[in-house]
Amino acid sequence: MARRAPGETRDRLLDAAARLLLSDPSKLTLEAVAEEAGVSKGGLLYHFSSKNQLLDAVVDRWEAGFEGEIEELADPGPGGWTRAYVDVTAKDFDDPKTRGIDSGIIAALALHPKRLETVRARYAAKQARVEADGIDPVDATIVRLATDGLWFTELLDLGPPHGELREQVLERLRDLTREG
Repeated sequence: MARRAPGETRDRLLDAAARLLLSDPSKLTLEAVAEEAGVSKGGLLYHFSSKNQLLDAVVDRWEAGFEGEIEELADPGPGGWTRAYVDVTAKDFDDPKTRGIDSGIIAALALHPKRLETVRARYAAKQARVEADGIDPVDATIVRLATDGLWFTELLDLGPPHGELREQVLERLRDLTREG
């Protein structure tokens, strides 16, 4: 039997946890994650000593992936990071898998509110980033808050704008990130 690299096993465990969150966040247990990943419970415990540690890692990977996409897309000019924030979020609207995992993570955070500390810290960093993005900090904050609001309305199907209206809203947000 071939040995797996530690990072590969860790990624398999995080993927398995994300799949379980997608299907039913209330059934996320260490045993279920180990079984889903095809890893012994001892193998899971080698990487994550508790469910809280596992949830923190899932949330951290989720946020880091989002932030990494923003960094890749952002142009270096004024408003570039904030504009990329809009674009990456808008892209996620159209990806059913991403929306499902987002929903699962939000549900898991509701079930385990102490895990919100990680998310709060990352959102504080995002707010600091938009404020320092070289455009009016009020406009940048409005863009971030409106983008987050669009994300929640899409995620929870709370009357989000569709079609051309949605595109016009996104374009208006992008316009707020441009100087002049």
